[in-house]
Amino acid sequence: MSNLQSLDKTYVAGTYARFPVELAEGKGSVLRDVNGKSYIDLGSGIAVNGFGVGDDQWIAAVTEQLGRLPHASNLYYTEPCVKLAEMLCGRTGMKKVFFGNSGAEANECAIKVARKYSAEKKGAGCFTIVTLKNSFHGRTLATLSATGQDHYHELYQPLVPGFEHIAAGDLEALKAIDAEKGVAGVMIECVQGEGGVVPLEAGFVRGLEAYAHDHDIPLIVDEVQTGNGRSGALYAYMNFGIQPDIVSTAKGLGGGLPIGACLMGERVQNVLTYGDHGSTFGGNPAVCAGAVSILSRIDEALLSGVRERSRLIFDTLTGAPGVESVTGMGLMIGVKTAKPAREVVARCIENGVLCLTAKDRVRLLPALNIPMELLERALAVLRDACGA
Repeated sequence: MSNLQSLDKTYVAGTYARFPVELAEGKGSVLRDVNGKSYIDLGSGIAVNGFGVGDDQWIAAVTEQLGRLPHASNLYYTEPCVKLAEMLCGRTGMKKVFFGNSGAEANECAIKVARKYSAEKKGAGCFTIVTLKNSFHGRTLATLSATGQDHYHELYQPLVPGFEHIAAGDLEALKAIDAEKGVAGVMIECVQGEGGVVPLEAGFVRGLEAYAHDHDIPLIVDEVQTGNGRSGALYAYMNFGIQPDIVSTAKGLGGGLPIGACLMGERVQNVLTYGDHGSTFGGNPAVCAGAVSILSRIDEALLSGVRERSRLIFDTLTGAPGVESVTGMGLMIGVKTAKPAREVVARCIENGVLCLTAKDRVRLLPALNIPMELLERALAVLRDACGA
């Protein structure tokens, strides 16, 4: 064990099963460890570094803002915060944005908006949020309660009350819960990321939207991982032809700095009023300046490239030796392998490629603009690791 790993074990909470790689620097989709070994990055910081590591335009935007005003409290107006909110609303048709620092915070805000809206419309007894089994919405106590995976719940009982989980595709279960106790909100991921990179069926998603609209139930789409170009559209819900009432996002929006955003549509745009919610670092000028740089470059040319890279991955891996299935959307892909996923990832690391896992699958979340030549090289390594 190296000195760095020993110090980490001594002083850092042991919540991560880290791979034995000590990263030191990188540019684009190539990272280097402390020994100078290079790796092609197929994880992008778990869908954060959408334009790769050390993106020059992002660095310039953040650096300029750091030199002008790195932080101010939300008692005052700052241009990057307002500009980013305007861009998000303009690109989505949403009406208002609340900024926090993470995906979990964005989902907490979404839950609060849905509950306050429904309490005002239907009474204080209407507070149940329905989510899907196999979902993942965060690690705060409320978002953990919203998460539809029992093993995340085991150590943290009692959970926050007011959450029900239904199977994906079971619209009748939602109707039954609504008839029994009333539903304050429905929260979904269009692609269940931590649940194994599993897209929802389009008919079910549209059915949820129709039912929620007809029964005045806010529909929340969690775009923490799927958003900001990852799916081949700006936000994954756009691939399904729906319009949510609330959208949460984070990860790739910040380009490498922490940000979360809760976007509120017309029905719920005025639910939060003075004193209802807050965040010390939410809307931080430097972070928002970086996010403006990122969002301004997620255009149709980039999204077309995401879809092209996605097709290459599916075509290369589908039916390959040792690959049982390939699922996902855009550059958010899960590979079910005959060998244990962590074993495949370890083999890839040995050969200079960094991948992730999600449940029993190898998970691929490369930069949206990863050069095709690098992607082809990395896929050859992954394909060999699956079949060897």
